[in-house]
Amino acid sequence: MLKTIFYSSIVMFFFGGVATLTFYRINNQEAPTSSNVKITLTTIANTITNPNIYTYINTTAKVFDLRRMKIASSSLIDTCDLFSGKWVHDNKGRYPLYKEDECPYLPGDFACLTYGRNDSKFQQWRWQPHGCDFPRFDGQAIVEKLRDKRLLFVGDSVNGNQWDSMMCMLHSSILGKKRVSVGGPNGSLSTFKASDYNISVDYYWAPMLVESNEDDPTNHHLDHRTIRIKSIEKHARHWVDADILVFNTYLWWRLPIIKLLESAESLLGGLNQVYDEVDNLLAYKMVLETWSEWVHAHVDLSRTKMFFMGLTATHSRATDWGGKKNEGCYGETEPMMDDQLWESGIDPKMLRILESSLSKLKSKGVNVKLINITQLTQCRKDAHPTVHRNYGVR
Repeated sequence: MLKTIFYSSIVMFFFGGVATLTFYRINNQEAPTSSNVKITLTTIANTITNPNIYTYINTTAKVFDLRRMKIASSSLIDTCDLFSGKWVHDNKGRYPLYKEDECPYLPGDFACLTYGRNDSKFQQWRWQPHGCDFPRFDGQAIVEKLRDKRLLFVGDSVNGNQWDSMMCMLHSSILGKKRVSVGGPNGSLSTFKASDYNISVDYYWAPMLVESNEDDPTNHHLDHRTIRIKSIEKHARHWVDADILVFNTYLWWRLPIIKLLESAESLLGGLNQVYDEVDNLLAYKMVLETWSEWVHAHVDLSRTKMFFMGLTATHSRATDWGGKKNEGCYGETEPMMDDQLWESGIDPKMLRILESSLSKLKSKGVNVKLINITQLTQCRKDAHPTVHRNYGVR
């Protein structure tokens, strides 16, 4: 039962993080979208009728209609898709899971109430799957399961958000000494350590997974992307001893052209570079191949559980939900309830590439579970800090 609660909570804290800490750094170059994508979704079977069973089922019969954001299943297997649902307002005192002024680790980027936001309803929503329920986030259970373990988030600012959220959600459940430190190349590795439990919850900034000109954790808003397509070891050597790995990479790929640096000796961002320019989707596919090769060769599957965060909404165009042209999500105070709305910035071809990469890994015996956050983030146009934050923190 504890294992069921733990892995359900791993998914649930992503949902909680979206409800309280949603902020995405956006590079506005959109790629064309298509209407239907057939994908393999991670689902949980029989967790309600038999809470001791926690089974992941890949149902390739599911079709994800990205225009309508609905899931239609022709599978006869009794499953529950945690990622198809709606946000439900819960003002009975159970949410938020932590309060802004009670979390010493919350950066100013996300201190919305401190920096002028005068509504708090955005903190009182919980994600409700259409076909099932799951237990509320249990900080004490997570602490016990994380004892003597290392949980590591790797990727861009979305996973950085989840690291912030996880620290705040666990803070009141962890007694004794706690500290946050920064290390790794250019300060890319941030570590939350609870010494009395020997728990480490870490975040590694690698927005494109491989080496790139955006690797500086505090200076990464350049107008172009340059990567070393096969160079992952500089980052990955900091990942190998994790018990739980949560990857993501998406927002920094949303420029149409990516530069591939030819020489391993050339400095990223240096002068007189020799590089090839390729379509962002091709470069994304190539990087996921490099990442997959590393995962297959270096991750101890008997020890390490792996997850991959999917594509997140950005809410940069209010016209997507009937708002005014040239406006974003500033001033929004309610989630979207109509799951037929579609955000124009999400490229389904990237989802297909990610799904294909995870499928190929699974055929080799490497199971990386997809956290499909597209619909649940798309609904939360109200959950961005926008102007209500300290711009000088990160």
